[in-house]
Amino acid sequence: MADTFNGFPPGFFKFYKELVKNNERDWFNANKDRYLDHVVDPALAFITAIEPKLKKVSPYFTAVAKRSGGSLMRIYRDTRFSKNKQPYKTNLGIHFRHEMGKNVHAPGFYFHYSPTEVFLGAGIWHPDREPLKQIRTAIVEYDVRWKRAKGGKKFKECFELSGDTLKRPPRDFDPEHKLIEDLKRKDFIAVTQLKAADMKSPEIVDLTIDRFKRAKPLVTFLCDALHVPS
Repeated sequence: MADTFNGFPPGFFKFYKELVKNNERDWFNANKDRYLDHVVDPALAFITAIEPKLKKVSPYFTAVAKRSGGSLMRIYRDTRFSKNKQPYKTNLGIHFRHEMGKNVHAPGFYFHYSPTEVFLGAGIWHPDREPLKQIRTAIVEYDVRWKRAKGGKKFKECFELSGDTLKRPPRDFDPEHKLIEDLKRKDFIAVTQLKAADMKSPEIVDLTIDRFKRAKPLVTFLCDALHVPS
C-alpha cells in the first residue's frame, strides 16, 4: 500500500449516510464489499500515510494499518450491555494509541468521522482509577506546567478540553484548589473540529498532523503523569 493518500472517496461518505438509515445486519452483509472498498481500504491508506509523519510528532504513538487489531476501530458495536441494539457504529474511529497502551483508555490521538460530526481528539478517555489519580496528582504538583499545556496559543487556536466531569470535587483533593474544575475531570481529552470537505482532500494528512502537533504538550503532560515516554 502506497504511503500517499488522495483523500477519502465519495463512496466513503455515501456508505455512512446509507448506514445511518439501514443499521441492520441484512443490509450490512449485502453491502460489506462496499464497506471494505470504500471505507476500510481508504482508512488503511490514510493510516499508512499518517504513520511516518506521526513518528516525527512522537515515536511512541502507533499508526497500524490493519483491518483488525490496529489503529482502525471496529464497526461492530458491543450491544450486550447497551439499550441501543443497533449492530453497527455509524462512525469511523481511528485511534493512534501509545505503544504501551492496550486500549482506548490509554493516551493517544484520535480521528473521528460521522455524517454529523468530524473531529480530532488528543489525550486520554475514561482512564482507570489509578491513572486518573496520577493525572490529578500531577496537575496539583505541576500546576504551572499544566496551565501551559492547556493554555498554549497554538493549542487554544484549535482545541478545547472536553469529556465528562464530576459534579463534586474528587476525594483526597482540596475542594478549594484553584484548578478544581480540571481536577473534577474524568476525561482528559482535547477536541478540534474539522469538516467533511477536509477529508476529501489529500491535505487531510498534513492537517491532521498539524493538529496533533498542537496538542502534543497536553499529551506529553499526561504521559509524564503516567510515567510513560512521550
